[in-house]
Amino acid sequence: MASQQFPPPAAASWTFAEQYVAEDEILAAARARAEEVGVTPISPGSGAALRFLASVLDARAVVEIGTGTGVSGLWLLRGMRADGVLTTVDVETEHQRLARQTFTDAGVPTQRARTIAGAALDVLPRLTDGHYDIVFCDGDKTEYAAYLTEALRLLRPGGVVAFDNALWHDRVADPAQRDAETVSIRDLVREVAAHEELTPLLLPVGDGLLVAKKEWVPEA
Repeated sequence: MASQQFPPPAAASWTFAEQYVAEDEILAAARARAEEVGVTPISPGSGAALRFLASVLDARAVVEIGTGTGVSGLWLLRGMRADGVLTTVDVETEHQRLARQTFTDAGVPTQRARTIAGAALDVLPRLTDGHYDIVFCDGDKTEYAAYLTEALRLLRPGGVVAFDNALWHDRVADPAQRDAETVSIRDLVREVAAHEELTPLLLPVGDGLLVAKKEWVPEA
């Protein structure tokens, strides 16, 4: 019934929405570098959504899993407080070098972007509990459930966890698709929706952006 009342937007409308907040030459250059090294960055619409979230939360501390060439990181930094620090984790040191170039080109002070090379599930346990405003996940899709567990520990009450590729190339909504990455994301989407401590939202921007606010829960 809902699909009959609210049909999906036409391709032109979707494109209009994705391009509503324009990207500048610095982000365009970061995208070009991403293509050169085989990285798929977030879409402009997803980037704008991340900047909006960082701005609304007045974010001072953000964790990013999957640095890429700095596209998502720059969107986040542009929404954060002027003294905010982005901690971004990636296994590829070359990608992080390119990301630092993006941040430098954008005039981001070096102390505002902390790059950590390593596997996310090795690095995240070393970060401070309850310290972060946003945890953005764009790493190994089969590890998304583990990222959620870490995010719930890292986030302050009222903080937000976000997952890119939540629709995974239109595969998540198709029950016939049973590959490991699709199943992992599909299970995550269900878990977030059912989680008592989270207020979820699935945004159809880019390849899908799943966001959820960590609610304050009184201690027993």
